[in-house]
Amino acid sequence: MSEKQIFHAEEIRRALVRIAHEIAERNEGIKDVILVGIRRRGVPLAARLALALTDFEGQQVPVGQLDITLYRDDLHLRGPKPMVRKTSIEPDITGRTVVLVDDVLYTGRTVRAALDALADLGRPGRIQLAVLIDRGHRELPIRADFVGKNVPTSRSERVKVRLHELDGAEDSVIIVHQDTQE
Repeated sequence: MSEKQIFHAEEIRRALVRIAHEIAERNEGIKDVILVGIRRRGVPLAARLALALTDFEGQQVPVGQLDITLYRDDLHLRGPKPMVRKTSIEPDITGRTVVLVDDVLYTGRTVRAALDALADLGRPGRIQLAVLIDRGHRELPIRADFVGKNVPTSRSERVKVRLHELDGAEDSVIIVHQDTQE
């Protein structure tokens, strides 16, 4: 296996600040915006976006976290006792602009599961998607509204996002090429 770093900590920070500005611009401010991080790595990314928005908009944005475990279409592959974590979204999302936040957009199946989970929580006025990395290979007709970086990959590669909040390591994004000759 070989690794290639495509984002370091400062590049991640700059991408998130740019995405935050795009969110504020597209929504003409942040008055009705709620950021919702998809568990796992979407949660700290949503918190970072909220801090950036607060810095230049001067008001706080609600941040929630969404667990999609029970909405996945591959739940049967996750074992007999999948780990279900807390979903926490305040205030009510009905009529609001919900910006779903995730680390990597790949097939679109995670986002589909998140849309299903949101539908059980209310009826947002609109839903937008912000991702740090879009790696292509969509299986569903889903695209991100806000993208940190488009990274063309092959299916034999994996994109790994490391965030200090979860991994205890310096922020980075790497591509791991898995050798298929074994």
